[in-house]
Amino acid sequence: MVQPSGMTYRVLCAAVIFCVLAVSTDAQTAAIKIVIQEGQGAINNIHEHRAKEPVVQVLHEDGEPIAGASVIFQLPDDGPGGAFADNAKMLSVQTDDKGQAIAHGLRPNTIAGKFQIRVTASFHGQTASALVSQINAEPAAAKSNTKLLVILAIVGGAAAAGAAAALGHKGSTSSTTSIGAVTTPPTILLPGNPSITAPH
Repeated sequence: MVQPSGMTYRVLCAAVIFCVLAVSTDAQTAAIKIVIQEGQGAINNIHEHRAKEPVVQVLHEDGEPIAGASVIFQLPDDGPGGAFADNAKMLSVQTDDKGQAIAHGLRPNTIAGKFQIRVTASFHGQTASALVSQINAEPAAAKSNTKLLVILAIVGGAAAAGAAAALGHKGSTSSTTSIGAVTTPPTILLPGNPSITAPH
């Protein structure tokens, strides 16, 4: 049997140690992934300045949650979108014990339309990314309520004018007007839809 020389033996040992370290490093830096739990497809209310805060979970490839991972939520610089606290377009948070991260403080801007929030997670040199799609919209109910208020204001003004006219007629000393043999009652305006009494 041929015995390896001292040099060959040292090379073989180094190769074995390298392989062991490589396997160990791969096990420690296993791939991570992002799971979107809330906020995907949400419709944000522009009129009420409310948005659905995205919630994501960072997991190891085997499904175990990762605590302490860094997560960045990035909003579009222009167009439909929004802002976090202090009008920031970016928010950085750490995952909790369940591997969750929440984009607290998200508010929609006044531009209607679709947009995407880019989510990036990093942990021990491994990174993952995902997109959360949302929509900024002004509900039709809000527009209808505005129109209703305008209509009520107009009707209220007409009713007030009618009431003033009615009070003016009460101050008159004559209750009827005679034309020949025909007596016609006075015209009285009441609040609401004005009407005219037909002659008898």
